[in-house]
Amino acid sequence: MELTVYLSGEIHTDWRDEIIKKCKNLNLTIDFLSPVTNHELSDDVGVEILGEEVKKFWHDHKSAKINSIRTKNAIERADIIVVRFGEKYKQWNAAFDAGYAIGLSKNLIVLHNDENQHALKEIDASASAVAKNVDEVVKILQYSSTKEI
Repeated sequence: MELTVYLSGEIHTDWRDEIIKKCKNLNLTIDFLSPVTNHELSDDVGVEILGEEVKKFWHDHKSAKINSIRTKNAIERADIIVVRFGEKYKQWNAAFDAGYAIGLSKNLIVLHNDENQHALKEIDASASAVAKNVDEVVKILQYSSTKEI
């Protein structure tokens, strides 16, 4: 079965590349989508395209709205959304993506360590699966697309 999977969340590690590589090694037919993972570009796209802003609020507002075009499109297209919550930063955008996916009744896999369990308990409760590492995510994707693990 062909799947489209959106890889959302933390952008400071190579977890996306790991999942994509492992799925390719298993010959899974998965089309992967992701947000812009260049932090500076994502933060500044609004003013780069639409012009400078004096106030940081409007700078961020422009970028958030432009980024939402890609994000909303990808989540709506995806069969499965994987949201990774990292250890170092508060990923409010990841929480938003998870909530949007839940609101659309999408299949959601949440990926985080045990330290974030309490903070993410409501998101975890609405997810189809909660994984602790990339290998668990890959096995879920393998099972979902081939019925094998």
